Amino acid sequence: MTLPDLPEGARRLVREDGSVVVPPALAGEVLRCLLRDLSSRVRADGGELSAGVRELLWGLHAAATEVEQRQGSVDGTGQAGPGTVEVGISDAARRLGCSREYARRLARGGRLPARRVGRTWLVDAAAFAAGEE
Repeated sequence: MTLPDLPEGARRLVREDGSVVVPPALAGEVLRCLLRDLSSRVRADGGELSAGVRELLWGLHAAATEVEQRQGSVDGTGQAGPGTVEVGISDAARRLGCSREYARRLARGGRLPARRVGRTWLVDAAAFAAGEE
């Protein structure tokens, strides 16, 4: 594969087949950027994510989570991972098409990926980007 003039660091990330390697340390940041942009696109035009994009998002989420765990994070601390984008329960309810109370019940029951901070529920936006509504 012929590469344009790229910095050496970028050149090392491009494979012969044209695929790009995302270093694990950057997976969370890349995931946040993609989720932010995809969420606004879906809100704007109701676009549906392809299966390939959903798989990529889950892969980035898994890599970001692995990095966090290797860096000594303790499970059960109630903190979001570096690649986690969260929305409030009202936004989650709107996206699910249900009441806020029902969304809270889903979160409490573990059927909606969420965590509680004080009196506020924060829902993992990756659940919506991955089509798990």
